[in-house]
Amino acid sequence: MSPKAREEQTSREDLRSTLSSFQDGLRAQVDNRRQAIVTVAGVVVVTLVVASYLIGRRGGRRRTTLVEIRRV
Repeated sequence: MSPKAREEQTSREDLRSTLSSFQDGLRAQVDNRRQAIVTVAGVVVVTLVVASYLIGRRGGRRRTTLVEIRRV
C-alpha cells in the first residue's frame, strides 16, 4: 500500500467515534420524543377516564327508576 492509501483508510477508532457520536445523537432524540409521547399518552388516558365517568353517570341517571313511597 502506498502512504496515501493508508491515510485514506478509515481506522477502527474513527469508526468507533463516528458511530458513538451518531448513537449519542439518536439517543437524545429518542429521549426527547419519549417524554412527549408519555405526556400525550397520560393526557389521553385521563381524558378517556373522565369521559367514561361522565357518560356512565349520565346513562345511570336515565335508567334509574324513581320510586315514591306514600303513606296512606
